[in-house]
Amino acid sequence: MGACYTTDAMPRTVDPLVIGPHEIWPPLVLAPMSGVTNRTMRALYRPFGLGLTVTEFVSSNALSYASTNRRTMEMIDQHGLEKPVATQLWGDDPELMARAARVVRECGADIVDINFGCPAPKVTKSNGGSACLRDVDRCEAIVRAVAAAVDCPVTIKMRLGWSEDALVYLEVAKRAQDAGARAVTLHARTARQFYKGEADWAHVARLKRAVDIPVIGNGDLADARVALQRMRESGADGIMLGRAALGNPWLISQIRDAMEGREPHAPPSAPDRLRYAIGVHFSAMVDELGERRAVPQMRRHLALYLKGMPNAAILRERIMRLDRAADVISVVETVIAALERPAAA
Repeated sequence: MGACYTTDAMPRTVDPLVIGPHEIWPPLVLAPMSGVTNRTMRALYRPFGLGLTVTEFVSSNALSYASTNRRTMEMIDQHGLEKPVATQLWGDDPELMARAARVVRECGADIVDINFGCPAPKVTKSNGGSACLRDVDRCEAIVRAVAAAVDCPVTIKMRLGWSEDALVYLEVAKRAQDAGARAVTLHARTARQFYKGEADWAHVARLKRAVDIPVIGNGDLADARVALQRMRESGADGIMLGRAALGNPWLISQIRDAMEGREPHAPPSAPDRLRYAIGVHFSAMVDELGERRAVPQMRRHLALYLKGMPNAAILRERIMRLDRAADVISVVETVIAALERPAAA
């Protein structure tokens, strides 16, 4: 049910992603997602074919109190299984961002990524994330301060701009490159769009032509062949997967197959998908976090593993009300049995 690759040498269809001293293969990156991409999830998804993982994005202000904030330290923690691994920071104060960068570097980050892309109100109300794009000078100052603070590559992830009438991504990227950034990821939507509409990969192509550092494209990559096509057409040096990979780590292996010249493996059956969800993912979460913390976190993941299955909305609602691991597993096992009953008949 996990990732499986042949050992036969296959012709690569794209080049490795190179960020500073790190040659990343495949050039496939897992996006940082708050409350989702914890170290357990990253360790489980990495073997499917990710070349680079990024921790949950963390507030530079919160890291100022890291010694007394267990949750903040957990967000940047690693199993030691991810090499290389990036940690993403958000904030609007260059000095605080530089201080936070030193902390995460000491905690094992191989790359420090700066968040100029998150559109969530809890981040933008403090002028962090994509709100930084309203002040290009501040973006440059943040990159310059962080790059001067650490001895590892610094990268940025951003959107096209705050709104359709203020597309500043080319200027921000050029200034970031001059300030010391070693790569840039572009989610090809504006902050105001959130996740609505389609990501416009023509902007990724424009960015690639405008800068000399590697460009990673992000947005609407739910199909392996489409992902590879967009990467080739835009000239991007890598691609980043976010929401599309949640509940579907097999998409990662399909994209890796395509990058290594293989026909993408067929995804698992719905019952096998759910067996992985409870037998591997849920089990690992409970073992690491304990039942009390794992069950609430896993509800979101299970909702995504159920996506596209019969009565998924009803099942999600039912699972959201459960607090015991055994009860959640019982519901999912009932679903598996129901899915397999027609096949057996």
